Amino acid sequence: MEGYWNASIECATRSEIKSLQSFRLSQTVRRIYENVPYYKNKMDESNIKPKDINSIDDLHKLPFTMKQDLRDTYPYGLFAVPMEEVVRVHASSGTTGKQIVVGYTENDIKLWQECCARALIAAGATKNDFMHVSYGYGLFTGGLGLHYGAEKVGMTVIPVSVGNTQRQITIIKDFGSTFICCTPSYALYLAETMAEMGIKKEDIRLKAGILGAEPWTEEMRLEIEDKLGIKAYDIYGLSEIVGPGVSFECSEQTGMHINEDHFIPEIIDSDTGEVLPDGEQGELVFTCITKEAFPLIRYRTRDIAVLQRGDCSCGRTLVKMLKPAGRSDDMLIIRGVNVFPSQVESVLLQLGNTAPHYQLIVDRANNNDTLEVQVEISQEMFSDTVRNIEEQEQIIKMGIESTLGVAAKIRLVEPKSIARSEGKAVRVIDKRKK
Repeated sequence: MEGYWNASIECATRSEIKSLQSFRLSQTVRRIYENVPYYKNKMDESNIKPKDINSIDDLHKLPFTMKQDLRDTYPYGLFAVPMEEVVRVHASSGTTGKQIVVGYTENDIKLWQECCARALIAAGATKNDFMHVSYGYGLFTGGLGLHYGAEKVGMTVIPVSVGNTQRQITIIKDFGSTFICCTPSYALYLAETMAEMGIKKEDIRLKAGILGAEPWTEEMRLEIEDKLGIKAYDIYGLSEIVGPGVSFECSEQTGMHINEDHFIPEIIDSDTGEVLPDGEQGELVFTCITKEAFPLIRYRTRDIAVLQRGDCSCGRTLVKMLKPAGRSDDMLIIRGVNVFPSQVESVLLQLGNTAPHYQLIVDRANNNDTLEVQVEISQEMFSDTVRNIEEQEQIIKMGIESTLGVAAKIRLVEPKSIARSEGKAVRVIDKRKK
């Protein structure tokens, strides 16, 4: 496993990690100051010079980078190398504004490949495994990131991408796929479609899934594992930092190890920007310390998470981030209460009497926020009596209101009536913004 089970890094002492991070941080800050005018101006405005950053203890002195900064410098204004050194670009979908464009040098691709390979090794992958890639290829980072990581491990890669779910299931069955990577919601959709095709989990060879790109709960993990007969591993990343592989779960599955030799994590108070201690929930911030083309400094991800340090049974000493509770920009404020879609998902899956497909419809009536939760009933419940369905609505209503602290209207809808997605599931329709 030479090259991706990197014991000298993954099992390093805290002082060794700090020393490495401090050196790489000071080098990176000097490089962006000299090569990225936008960063030079921001640092000058804060009266910060590269000589002021000598260790990670000085990190808090640097200004934050926001998504708007990336839009303001669209497309290549934050690149730290000449374009002739950039071998690839990726980009976000741009659904909420200009696309976020990111670039990679040849060395950046290699470090990204190693980050993804580490995640696969932590999930038990070997060169004897077949990796079915159901993330999208193209400008989205998911497909190519895991593809390259799997090749580094030596796995046989099946680059299916998204679409044509029945064909995907046929390929999983016929090609002998043992690993799959996709979004958690698509993993459930695959399981649902398999059942419709009369294919049982015993008929396929899948043993593990590398699932990410959207928030998901522990309850959803159990649902996926039960229906597909796999062990489901979380992986975290975002295009702005590198793509998938920023952090990953090991066999302990008590958080995701962050590749700290490449990315320095912080947790901050979203309102004040104050750095919070380990164990406190706040907004996740990353600083890239090895990337050449696009090294972001103190990038605010908007993901709400917790950092934890301590011994792990897998032997890795890399800090863990707990599964994000959601995104601060996905968080709904309903009548003054913070609501995350994942809280609703957790309630539904704990109750276990409905299908794991739902949507939150938020609106405003008479100057008051309203919340409707649409939940698909299972095929079995569809033929149930009206009275039993009404009772189920009341049970869900009590569970959601108890968890959220907000009154909600529950509407059970027919099976298959909530649109399925082969990418990220659309969980919220906020009509207040229209």
